[in-house]
Amino acid sequence: MKRQQIVAGNWKMNNDLAEGKALAEAVAAQAPVAGVTLVLGTPYIHLSAVADILDGAAGIHLSAQNCHQEESGAYTGEISASMLKSVGAEYVILGHSERREYFGEDEALLAAKVDKALEHGLIPIFCCGEKLDIREAGTHVELVQKQLAGSVFHLSAEDFGKIVIAYEPVWAIGTGRTASPEQAQEMHAAIRKMIADKYGAEVAEATSILYGGSCKPSNAEELFSQPDVDGGLIGGASLKAEDFLAIAGSF
Repeated sequence: MKRQQIVAGNWKMNNDLAEGKALAEAVAAQAPVAGVTLVLGTPYIHLSAVADILDGAAGIHLSAQNCHQEESGAYTGEISASMLKSVGAEYVILGHSERREYFGEDEALLAAKVDKALEHGLIPIFCCGEKLDIREAGTHVELVQKQLAGSVFHLSAEDFGKIVIAYEPVWAIGTGRTASPEQAQEMHAAIRKMIADKYGAEVAEATSILYGGSCKPSNAEELFSQPDVDGGLIGGASLKAEDFLAIAGSF
C-alpha cells in the first residue's frame, strides 16, 4: 500500500482574517498538487472563512491547531472538537512542541485530546520529538517512544490507522537548523518500527510520518526522498503560498 504523501501548513499565531483568506485563496488557486494531500492549519478565527474558500477544492483540506479534551462546558476561551468539525475542519494538530512547552500539555492530556478528536471524525496530526539536550544525550528515540506510548498507543489498530504522525526535532524549529536527511530518516524509521512493534507491519507501512523541523523549498526534496519521510508539517514556509506549494512539489 502506498502511503499518503502530506504537506501540512501550520500557520501558528499569524495572519489576521484578511491575510489568512488571501493566503488560502492563493494556495487554492494553484492546487491540487498531483499525488499530494495539502492541509492548511489555521488559527481558530480563520477556520470558517477558509473552509468556504476550500469548499470543492480538490486535494486541499482544513486543520485546526489544537482542541480541548472535553466535549463542552465551562472552559472559557477553549474550542471543542465538535466545534471544529461544525465549521469544516477535517484535521487537528495535537501535541505540537509549542503546546507542550508553553502550555504544559503532557501525554495523558494529549491522549484525551486524541480520543476526542477521533470521536468527532477529525484526523489528528500527532506531534512528537526531542529538544536539543535530549538529542545530545542520545536518548531521543526513547523519548519519542514514551510520547507515543503515552498518547496514541492506547488506540485500537483501527483508530491508530486514522492518525498522522509528525516528527519534530524541536532543536530545529525556528532556529534555522534542520535535521540532516539522514537524521530525519533515522528517526522516521525508528518511529515506524515502534508502530510495527505495537500494531504490526501492515499498520506501520500505511502510517504517514511527516517531518516538522524548518522544512523549506531548498531542502524539501532531499528530505522527502528519504524512504520513511512522507511529507512535512511546515511552519514559517507555509505563510507564503509559493513556498508552501514549492515544498508540496518536492516529492
